[in-house]
Amino acid sequence: MTFKDVETQPYPDQKPGTSGLRKQVAVFQQLHYLENFIQSIFDSAGEISGKTLVMGGDGRYFNEEAIQQAIKMAAANGFAKVVVGQNGLLSTPAVSQLIRHRGAFGGLIFSASHNPGGPNGDFGVKYNIGNGGPAPEKITERVFARSQVIERFQIVQAPDVALDALGTHDVAGMVVEVIDPVADYADLMEKLFDFEAIRELFKSGFTMRFDAMHAVNGPYAEKILEGMLGAPAGSVVNKVPLPDFGGHHPDPNLVHAKALFELMMSGDAPDFGVATDGDGDRNLIIGRGVFVTPSDSLAILAANAHLAPGYGQGIAGIARSMPTSAAADRVAEGLGVACYEVPTGWKFFANLLDAGKISICGEESAGTGSDHVREKDGLWAVLLWLNILAKRKQSVAELVAEHWATYGRNYYTRHDYEDVETEVANRLVEVLRANLPELKGQSFGKRRISQADDFSYTDPEDGSVAAHQGLRIIFEDCARIVVRLSGTGTVGATIRLYVERYEPPEGNLAMETQEALADLLIIAEELAGIKAATGRNAPNVIT
Repeated sequence: MTFKDVETQPYPDQKPGTSGLRKQVAVFQQLHYLENFIQSIFDSAGEISGKTLVMGGDGRYFNEEAIQQAIKMAAANGFAKVVVGQNGLLSTPAVSQLIRHRGAFGGLIFSASHNPGGPNGDFGVKYNIGNGGPAPEKITERVFARSQVIERFQIVQAPDVALDALGTHDVAGMVVEVIDPVADYADLMEKLFDFEAIRELFKSGFTMRFDAMHAVNGPYAEKILEGMLGAPAGSVVNKVPLPDFGGHHPDPNLVHAKALFELMMSGDAPDFGVATDGDGDRNLIIGRGVFVTPSDSLAILAANAHLAPGYGQGIAGIARSMPTSAAADRVAEGLGVACYEVPTGWKFFANLLDAGKISICGEESAGTGSDHVREKDGLWAVLLWLNILAKRKQSVAELVAEHWATYGRNYYTRHDYEDVETEVANRLVEVLRANLPELKGQSFGKRRISQADDFSYTDPEDGSVAAHQGLRIIFEDCARIVVRLSGTGTVGATIRLYVERYEPPEGNLAMETQEALADLLIIAEELAGIKAATGRNAPNVIT
């Protein structure tokens, strides 16, 4: 084996977002593009000599090829050990758990999350630091700066590692340990939740459908739900990870998980329906005849977390992303704990988790998590739901109804306009941002605007400031309209419109969501002009 310095060149578009670098597969397949970015991470991460690095991905197209190159580069750059999931598979929360459990320096996650896979789909690389969470902006900015001037990368010439074989391998003196991707994660879940109570729930005849969407959580769900908890065989469907996710879009929403939704609304519905995304960190929760919004799911989990052993002493606090509904705020008030509003992006939760200020956190984009790892965790959310249902001995619909009767209901919707021409999307946001100062005090029928701003967040732990995190229009009755651009796609831009209003416990809690928000949706179009600017009559996805 020989070590090589390979000449490369800067790539001007390699700017990591909140979820790492995501591009189409063809972009990553360019000569040295992947190696350029990985070397930029190694050059920017600090002292890595003699350290341990965790690697894994969601099994999408190009996953194993990327991992083989990253292993050889890790050896050339001085790492002492790489821990990698069998066949290159590790869910994003499992990577976070392994970093923390093994005391690793950090980890590389090969995934584009919920984006489509296959040779014409997307790929991504994300760097997580030693606390298990996504790299903060001070590191991602260093990575970007390095990628602009890099001239060479280091790699060893060595055979590929047999990723299908459990055990240890040697690559130029560096140890590569290929592990069961599920085992350590399953052990942690058994410590957090009352597995015996969940087993009794399934023994009582409780049924569920877990749609793994041919993504990474298939093996995790099969082992834990069917193998350890006794869910009926066949409860987990689409459980084999495929490079193209079976030709489907592994995003657990009501459009891409339509078959699950239709089943749960039918006369043949099981008691509980769930789905998770490409890399296993997002979740969709549906009861028989009732869809639970991600915002409501976060609030319900926080209100009932004490029923699981891992949270038996209560929770320290709650955090939510700014666009997430304020349902969790009402739970925090009821529990007498703090609630933090942060920008979208899981790294903003990490400092609060590390400081012990929160125990539960979540985003409206189907991501929920806790202090057990530093990533959102789809299967964790499913298990907590099961634990709560087992202890409360209620259906999902009964649990949701009781929650609303206690805390009131935040009617809430998200409208996604996908693949909008970037210039059009940017211009729309710029115009609305410029108009915000003039909106305060304006009335629209019975609604009067009390606040209009561009959300900015100062981290209470490190003092860092994140500006331009979403445009907020807030009314005197706390109803909200939020507009922001999403950074998770690889083509064009996604405009997200969020609309919310609160109905107290004694109010009408049974309205259809879009009907309940109809007047606010009209106001949103009048103020932001999304349909007018995009030329579209309707969003691609309504959640």
